[in-house]
Amino acid sequence: MSDQELLFEIIDTLEMAGLDRDEYQLHRVIDVESLEQLVNSAGTHARLEIRFSVGEFRLCVTQSDVQILSSKEEDN
Repeated sequence: MSDQELLFEIIDTLEMAGLDRDEYQLHRVIDVESLEQLVNSAGTHARLEIRFSVGEFRLCVTQSDVQILSSKEEDN
């Protein structure tokens, strides 16, 4: 996955969960290039999960996808 693909996948995942682009500034939360390098550096047999929050959503990035784990509303 390239930097742009990962970036778009994160943005698409957030939008599908209902978070508008004007509700967050992704570059303040993560460094997409560094995240991509970390994901790509893990071997194909390694189980890598990187978790972080964007707005009210908790995300998990793996070598194969980006998922919403929960929202702060669900945690309450």
